[in-house]
Amino acid sequence: MTDERYSRLAAEHLPGDLAQRWTALLRPCTRLRRAADGEQAVAVLGGNPELPAGAGWPEWPGHGPLSFVASVRCAALPREGLAEQFPKEGILLFFSFDGQVDENVFVSADDPETWAGAQVLYVPEDTPVFPAEAPPELEAFSRVELTADTEQSAPDLWLPQARQALLGDTRHWPHPRQTPAELKSFLRAFGRLRTRIGHQVGGHAVPVQGPVEYDIANAALGGMHAWGDHPLDQEAERWVLLAQFGSDGDAKMVWGDEGTLYWLIRPEDLAALRFDRARLTVQG
Repeated sequence: MTDERYSRLAAEHLPGDLAQRWTALLRPCTRLRRAADGEQAVAVLGGNPELPAGAGWPEWPGHGPLSFVASVRCAALPREGLAEQFPKEGILLFFSFDGQVDENVFVSADDPETWAGAQVLYVPEDTPVFPAEAPPELEAFSRVELTADTEQSAPDLWLPQARQALLGDTRHWPHPRQTPAELKSFLRAFGRLRTRIGHQVGGHAVPVQGPVEYDIANAALGGMHAWGDHPLDQEAERWVLLAQFGSDGDAKMVWGDEGTLYWLIRPEDLAALRFDRARLTVQG
């Protein structure tokens, strides 16, 4: 992997012991961007998907059909940017209820009654598939082909593992005036570096409004815990990013106020191809 921006950041701004603890948290990820002429397309935003024969268009019972967000060809992704559990072949299809049918209804990680409004379908390799037209009440997003780059990804600084590495425990970050002097230049540089959200498969999520892992963990625990509670920290560490898809002008795809969709999954469910257990949170 040629991209080592977060390793360089640590080497430049952290003392040796902190730099070592921080870099141990970094994960490779696959960043997706619009494919230029001649570049291989590994994923597609929008357009119409190809579904297995006999498979109906995904819908949220009682509310209506889901919009097709993206497809990802697993075998075409660079393996060095993926977790070992990520499937080596097959296609992942991402769908979400985006308000076209009813703008007063939306998917919320906090409300299990809405979870059916976001679905991830896994189509095994060599499964016969056929082009599927979007239901008439939906307008498909513009089709955009994406290619992949392998990059480093870093955890959000509010996640327990980041706080443990940098502060020595998982207490909340102190007031800026009380931040340890050895961390101040690192925090400023991290903020400048981590500004591009975009589309991504695997690695650490790039959030809009704080750790997406807490959104999912809080829902998994029934909303019973506050930030900093040990059970919530433990649950947050059980979830990893499956994929994120930001708002995209080329695809005419906008989530809320220029926000981003994040699908998370537990590693054991990823390994077992249990994508029905992936959960969506939206930030923006």
